[in-house]
Amino acid sequence: MTETDIRHPIFARVFHRLLRPSEGALFDDYRRELLDGLAGEVVEIGAGDGANFSFYPATVTRVTAVEPEPYLRARATEAANGAPVPITVSPGRDERLPLEDESVDSAVFSLVLCSVRDPAAALAEARRVLRPNGELRVLEHVIADHRVGSVAQRAAQRTVWPLLCGNCHPARDTLRTIEAAGLQTDGIRRVTLRGAGPPMPIILGRATR
Repeated sequence: MTETDIRHPIFARVFHRLLRPSEGALFDDYRRELLDGLAGEVVEIGAGDGANFSFYPATVTRVTAVEPEPYLRARATEAANGAPVPITVSPGRDERLPLEDESVDSAVFSLVLCSVRDPAAALAEARRVLRPNGELRVLEHVIADHRVGSVAQRAAQRTVWPLLCGNCHPARDTLRTIEAAGLQTDGIRRVTLRGAGPPMPIILGRATR
């Protein structure tokens, strides 16, 4: 345990054992696209159980994976042992990364900006550690762009959903928050994930300083 830990013991185990395995091959394709072309030093913020680790390309020289939830951090450490690139899994929070200013080439957010306490602060911290001309990679579920879906997401967000689901806020307009952080978002596209559950609107791609 560290002072930066955020504990969601029940959700973390359900996520690792049931929810993530249910994502299927399509999500693997999204993860592969998310990380394609990365090079140099990378920070992955809110790395969870290390689901992205096997998809990092060989052009990456080092990944610092920051995860505040102890159970998921332990699973990420296990995943790092079999990763194709060097990965160090560290405790820490999105608003206070254990990195120096302008010390990484890329920052990765993957299904985490829905659950951080302050997305704007998390993005500001990512900008702090990015080198000039560095880029932000994002794979995030977001609020729907149609009325029925967005109403349902806002209703869920006002219930016990965040409490039960690791502080997940399904109605966040994350693309707008990224733009407000002063990042160029031309490289981000919207997609809709269709599987066993309700359609999930997602943004995927890269933003630049």
